[in-house]
Amino acid sequence: MTAPKPGGGAAAAARAAAAGPRTVLITGVGRGLGRALALELARRGHAVVGCSRTAEHLRSLEAEITSPSRHFFTVSDVRSDSSVAELAKAAVERKQVPDIIVNNAGTINKNNKTWNVPAEDFDMVVDTNIKGTANVLRHFVPLMIEKRHGIIINLSSGWGRSAAAEVAPYCASKWAIEGLTRSLAKELPPGLAAIALSPGVVNTDMLTSCFGSSASLYQTTETW
Repeated sequence: MTAPKPGGGAAAAARAAAAGPRTVLITGVGRGLGRALALELARRGHAVVGCSRTAEHLRSLEAEITSPSRHFFTVSDVRSDSSVAELAKAAVERKQVPDIIVNNAGTINKNNKTWNVPAEDFDMVVDTNIKGTANVLRHFVPLMIEKRHGIIINLSSGWGRSAAAEVAPYCASKWAIEGLTRSLAKELPPGLAAIALSPGVVNTDMLTSCFGSSASLYQTTETW
């Protein structure tokens, strides 16, 4: 990823880093990068608000995370606008409006030629990766604007800036995240910033789905 230029988002990020413990919303927190990020941020003293579609994954995370009482984890599906609305309402009620959002929830299609990808698979990728991110922005950005500060990190991918065969829906969704984030950044008032972050190649279930056993050659989520 190209380093951000001084000022703007970079300056906001620097101020946030120096400001002490923050409240961080992470979607897709139950496993993969979301889980690893939650554990590390908690270890560093930040409060995590996290959602996942799977209650079992959340219970496992709560059993492992540092100072579990400081955090708030709940079942929520980012594909559902009403579900995200309930998550935002709960965050307000708990006085845990995020300082930082990490739109991490994502999925990938099974390897297939573009014309052979089933409609339901394409819909799942678009609904999760693009619409899910938009749902979070719709309900949480106004809360950040009220606070007059906040950083939004939308996870992209190397395939959001290039392309690969047999994962066209995923590539398309991450290209969309790049454009969505650039537009969002131009709309935000002073005190807020948005960036699309490509996390690099990490050994997750999603990587295994397209790389197979070769996924084990790449860094683990813990190392990341």
